[in-house]
Amino acid sequence: MTADAIVLGAGIIGVSTALQLARRGKSVVLVDRKEPGLETSYGNAGLIQREGVVPYGFPQQFGLILRYALNNRIDAHYHWSALPSVSSFLAKYWWHSNLTRHQLIARAYAPLIEHSISTHNELIEEAGAQDLIAKNGWTEVFRTRAKHDGEIREAERLKAEYGVTFSELSPSEIAAQEPNLSNDFVGGLKWEDPWSVKDPLALTRAYVALFEKLGGRVLKGDAKSLSKTATGWRVVAGDGTVEAKDVVVALGPWSDTVTKPLGYNFLVGVKRGYHMHYGTQGNAKLNGWTMDAERGYFLAPMNQGIRLTTGAEFARRDAPKTPVQVERAEAVARTVFPLGERLDKEPWMGARPCTPDMMPVIGKAPRHEGLWFAFGHAHHGLTLGPVTGRVIAEAITGEKTLIDISAYRPERFNA
Repeated sequence: MTADAIVLGAGIIGVSTALQLARRGKSVVLVDRKEPGLETSYGNAGLIQREGVVPYGFPQQFGLILRYALNNRIDAHYHWSALPSVSSFLAKYWWHSNLTRHQLIARAYAPLIEHSISTHNELIEEAGAQDLIAKNGWTEVFRTRAKHDGEIREAERLKAEYGVTFSELSPSEIAAQEPNLSNDFVGGLKWEDPWSVKDPLALTRAYVALFEKLGGRVLKGDAKSLSKTATGWRVVAGDGTVEAKDVVVALGPWSDTVTKPLGYNFLVGVKRGYHMHYGTQGNAKLNGWTMDAERGYFLAPMNQGIRLTTGAEFARRDAPKTPVQVERAEAVARTVFPLGERLDKEPWMGARPCTPDMMPVIGKAPRHEGLWFAFGHAHHGLTLGPVTGRVIAEAITGEKTLIDISAYRPERFNA
């Protein structure tokens, strides 16, 4: 089988890339070991985070780092056994999170975020997936006045610098918005711009259906079988092989299984995350996506039930699940919202691929023709799928890219 392009990885980044190429008339084969959308893209808070111009940094305050070291929080957990293998990543992650460097990174990162809603909207409309989208933002609620005031100041800065919009909520306004939420909160902040996805897997599948409608093909295959040919690339997939001039590596935290054999070394860490779905007690209803800011968990009214999501777990990518953060979060969440029974047999776990400078790797491989990279999107894979796919597709087809992607170039890791 031959095609113009092969995309390796059928998460939201790979699916979006394949779709954007197909929209430009290219014949594309999308290859993954599983059905599309079943890995990291499946489990997230379901937000298209237009406000997320500042990537999540490593704590800089010594006291806060000590509190994290106690390893008893919801928003972060780590495996002692993994620390030696992730220490280099964490050290550079901490270094890049310095206030000055972090602000420079945010300015380079913001153009991707700024186009997140518009590029999703194009695909949502073409895929007929409007019923999966809520356009009413999301809310942080605060337990202390200090946290409230600090977050409001930061929101005002982001509004002034990046044009994001928000509204401050009083306790009575929180109660009006979420009447089944407890009165534990002194105030809130509602981000107005983001969209919410009621079922991230269903959205990914809607994009896949549009991709196939445009002539794209989805095959199960082994990305590690990728090899160079005289005219391009070959991979074992389906009942044989697929050859194409261009190949895009969009394998998220598994991208190293392809990049390392080709001589590329990216310092990519993994932040694992968990979720669980719940019913509600009685007629209780959660109206919108809500984060308990001090505790670090999310409650999201998904089609599958109320999704409770945790923060980051620093562990080896393929280590067994340790869903202690779900247990901690559930215990707290039940005191502020009438969660019902668990709807999943066990907590879901996924692995977010993270670079130490908090920006994804997007662009052409420096030492191979026809090889492209699109991974390392950390917490914003769902948010940045369509815009990443668009700029990669534009670069492959020789168009002017929507934004300057030089800040995300692979050369920053591989000269």
